[in-house]
Amino acid sequence: MQLMHAIAAALLMGGALAAQAADRDAAFHPGELLTSNAEYREAWQGLVKNEERLPDWLINLSGLSTPMQAVEADSDRYLVGQVCEAHNCFSQRAYIAFEWQDDDAYALYVQVPEGLPEDRAPSEHASLRWLGEPSEEIQQMLMEQLRNDPNWY
Repeated sequence: MQLMHAIAAALLMGGALAAQAADRDAAFHPGELLTSNAEYREAWQGLVKNEERLPDWLINLSGLSTPMQAVEADSDRYLVGQVCEAHNCFSQRAYIAFEWQDDDAYALYVQVPEGLPEDRAPSEHASLRWLGEPSEEIQQMLMEQLRNDPNWY
């Protein structure tokens, strides 16, 4: 009888670990949200349609990216992630936030001059562009994402 309980416990533990791993592996990247969820796609398209001179990788969220994470700000929850131009992440990147309820999208587009000498701080030479008219709280949340980037000093 004890053997059956041990086997049942092991099976339950294994199932719980598999579910945790599946949840972790199911994290979406920004571009995947656009292809898998119509509401997020509409929110992003609404954001970029009124913006001028955005690169294709940003319009389509098709650059290199990090998995989206749930973050709380402005008394709401957001899915937040980073996307950058392939082969140029240092100079061209954006921090993306989708409102949890699929209604709105925001971004912080960061451009660092190419060829910036290593002894120059990117934070002192970058141009920052807000997309989607984020509130101060959302701006602070996205700036915190930028400050957490090890290439930002």
